[in-house]
Amino acid sequence: MRIEDYALIGDMQSAALVGRNGSIDWLCLPRFDSPACFAALLGDASNGSWRLAPSSAWREGGSMATRRAYRDETLILETVWETPTGSVKVTDFMPPRQSNPDLVRIVEGLSGTVEMSTEIRIRFDYGRIVPWVRRVDGHLLAVGGPDSVWLSSPVPLKGGGYRHVATFNVSAGDRLPFVFTWHPSHEAAPDRIDPFEQLSETEQLWKQWVSGCTYQGRWREAVVRSLITLKALTYSPTGGIVAAPTTSLPEDIGGTRNWDYRFCWLRDAAMALDALVGAGYLEEARAWREWLLRAIAGRPEDMQIMYGVAGERRLPELTLGWLPGYEGSAPVRIGNGAATQFQLDVYGEVVNSLYVSRREGLPPSNHAWSLVRRMMEFLETGWQLPDAGLWEVRGPRRHFVHSKIMAWVAVDRVVRVVHELHRTGPVERWAALRDRIHAEVCEKGFDAERGTFTQSYGSRELDASLLMIPIVGFLPPEDPRVPSTIEAIERELMTDGFVLRYPVAAENAVDGLPGGEGAFLACSFWLAEARAMVGRRKDAIELFERLLALRNDVGLLAEEYDPRYGRLVGNFPQAFSHVPLIHTAQALSV
Repeated sequence: MRIEDYALIGDMQSAALVGRNGSIDWLCLPRFDSPACFAALLGDASNGSWRLAPSSAWREGGSMATRRAYRDETLILETVWETPTGSVKVTDFMPPRQSNPDLVRIVEGLSGTVEMSTEIRIRFDYGRIVPWVRRVDGHLLAVGGPDSVWLSSPVPLKGGGYRHVATFNVSAGDRLPFVFTWHPSHEAAPDRIDPFEQLSETEQLWKQWVSGCTYQGRWREAVVRSLITLKALTYSPTGGIVAAPTTSLPEDIGGTRNWDYRFCWLRDAAMALDALVGAGYLEEARAWREWLLRAIAGRPEDMQIMYGVAGERRLPELTLGWLPGYEGSAPVRIGNGAATQFQLDVYGEVVNSLYVSRREGLPPSNHAWSLVRRMMEFLETGWQLPDAGLWEVRGPRRHFVHSKIMAWVAVDRVVRVVHELHRTGPVERWAALRDRIHAEVCEKGFDAERGTFTQSYGSRELDASLLMIPIVGFLPPEDPRVPSTIEAIERELMTDGFVLRYPVAAENAVDGLPGGEGAFLACSFWLAEARAMVGRRKDAIELFERLLALRNDVGLLAEEYDPRYGRLVGNFPQAFSHVPLIHTAQALSV
């Protein structure tokens, strides 16, 4: 299936992708970054999947559901199938975790009688381990190494061929549940849940959370769905926010730009917190601040750009040779080698997020302020270092203009904290540092001949991250260098009306990687917001609504959109796409 044919369910510790054909093709347990027990997304059904659909859909070559949607403003997915003999609904969700993670599927007859079929292939370690399966007290128990799964249902399943299958009839008013529960194989059997009771509790939990949203503008539906997605990508035990629940979904179909995004990028998480705080969610900001203080404890110069969901620092990058990759896009990677990169901009993202959270009402933290002051000590000289940039290029370090701008943001925000929030510090020295950074960027990062800022000092290439210049306040929108930079990006970095990150096809392409990629959705949202700031509101709204139209049928976005194929590409759903959606909607609603 296409990436946009999937929907997300989750319990704020892990997540699953459910296809429009009724198949769950991706699920990592017990955490977002754990090995997958359903990995068909990156291979085929033999790598683990669970399909549940009318038998007629199987016979018709895998036809898709008639319609599907989330139940109101929740993360409960309802998929409806209309067949010649009747209609049926499958409700998929993961209830708030108690002692172990559960995945629930409820089949409900709506009219007539429908013959249903299900096939489940449980695999551990990303499809590599075929578990032993046996029946215990009427339930299926699958065990392989440290993992075990219980599958409970009133529907009897028959084993054979390393899978379990069943065919059964559902008539109007029938409700038949399936409960899939993971637990460590060395522990006793987990407690059974009541799936119908958990359905009600899950619905109430999401509705109560959404009721705290303060955004009431024109695009509320899109904003709320994006907020729910960000909440679903939050690892609730620690407050860390993963960039996406998937790995190795390609930026270029059939290509090698396939990365593991199941970790907590400081940049992505800081932007996500900014969006959540702007919508009224201070509790998430508090939890993330505590996660941050634990994760980056140590010397500021040793701060990583990403961590595991509990703050782990070692995230070694490996390839899984037994998985062919999504539509043959190999290699499949787990871990992320970019964790060891130096990226200067994360200091600005972190400090700005802490500043915004405090300004919006989060109580002060002496520990956090001490950390910020240590960051400033590092940045007094560290801002002059070349880095890998926010796009995590795997070529030589450069003096990226966006990185320097975000170093300026870090210093600017601590100056504001002193003046606005009454903290103490060497504000005169910080203000002088802010001015030095600003002057150098304007001197070395601006091409006066072309009237545009450039990707790095001395380069002629452009970079979509330059659209952040007015958004973060580096220059006011009325400064003539702002609209001229926007216009240059529109001329040189747009494809089919959407924005590329940077020119990847150039002979001196900065990332040092083969192949191309789609239009980066975050960049396109930045362009919409920047257009609005320079007075091009009509153009901004037109682009914003074109971007909203790229969402799939349940409101989700991947990392990129490839106009060549008219498809979403990259990991999915992507926090870095939903965050600027929220920001742009907020900006256009003023």
